[in-house]
Order: sequence, then C-alpha cells, then structure tokens
Amino acid sequence: MKKPRSNKAQTQQQSNGTSHSKLARYLDPNSSWDKDKLLDTLHWIRQALGLSCGLVWGAIPLVGAIWIILFLAISTGVVYWVYSQRLKIDEEEFGGHGGLLQEGLFASFTLFLLCWILVYSLVHF
Repeated sequence: MKKPRSNKAQTQQQSNGTSHSKLARYLDPNSSWDKDKLLDTLHWIRQALGLSCGLVWGAIPLVGAIWIILFLAISTGVVYWVYSQRLKIDEEEFGGHGGLLQEGLFASFTLFLLCWILVYSLVHF
C-alpha cells in the first residue's frame, strides 16, 4: 500500500516547478523561448479565443461586421499583450510584430466564423 505524500513534499515539488500545469508553463515569462514554442503558444491562444468568441457571439444573437472587427481586435490585442507584456519577448528575435501577430490568425478566424454561424443557426432558428 502506498503512503500518501506529506504536505511538505507536495509544497517542495510545487516550489521546484514540476507540478505546474502546461498552460502555466507556456505563459511563464522566465522560461526560455525558442521560435517554435512561442509560435505554437500564440497559435493555440488564438484558437481558444476564436472558439470562445464564436460560441459567445452565436449564443447571444449578434450579427454584423462590427462583431467580426471586434473579434479581430480582441484576438490581435490579446496576442500582442501576451508576447510583449506577459512574456516580455523581444519581437525582433522572432520575426517582428507582423510575424507574431499573424500567427494563427486565419485559422482562428475560420474557427470563429464556423462556431458563430453554427451556434447562431442551431440556437436561434
């Protein structure tokens, strides 16, 4: 029979950083960033935003181009905030603002539209 871990062992493991969630690891400003890891992180942040905004926009019957523009502004703003303020990345090392802000944009926009249209059609018609 296994002995349960003591609280001291659990706090020591957490202080070493081995029990952090994957999300916390990907948003840790102190970790080392290579180009692939950073671009993957920005891509999946955009996908999560596209999915969540599409579901919300569809559940609340929002229609019109202003909501598309708002999604693009939110998505771009969050990605910019993550790499410039949260992670404190020097954008010139990773291809500049254009490359970082464009990462995952078209895929998340497609996911956003798909979710928005499906939820809107299923809930309100």
